[in-house]
Amino acid sequence: MKISFRQNRRPSGFTLVELVIVITIISVLAGSGIYLVIGFVDDAKYGRVDSDLKALDLAVKAYERNNYFKPPTQEQGLMALVERPTGEPQPERWRAYLEEPMLDPWGNEYQYRFPGQKSDKKYDLFSLGDDGVESDDDVGNWK
Repeated sequence: MKISFRQNRRPSGFTLVELVIVITIISVLAGSGIYLVIGFVDDAKYGRVDSDLKALDLAVKAYERNNYFKPPTQEQGLMALVERPTGEPQPERWRAYLEEPMLDPWGNEYQYRFPGQKSDKKYDLFSLGDDGVESDDDVGNWK
């Protein structure tokens, strides 16, 4: 008489359902991490704009002090901080205050408006933001 020992063994490995569940969990965690990182990148861009505007403000104030408290005109703009203006009024004691025009985190040049319209200063310094056009999302020295 032959006795057979038959065991009901489950084959080793993962089922399709288990794999789908694990992939779904990993996707949710990765998506959440990416969302958080993108939020930090946006915050960092606006933080950089604030520090750039402070640096530009210092450069414009230095220009003013060296030129009898006259800021660059609207036509001269921020380029007056990089190269000697060719138009009138000519600065009395000009020097380069910046090596090159500063760009905001979105690749656009910072904007200068004289006389100022939104700021309590003589001039407005601002970034056009990520859309690149003058609108309500601009970041400037008017806070």
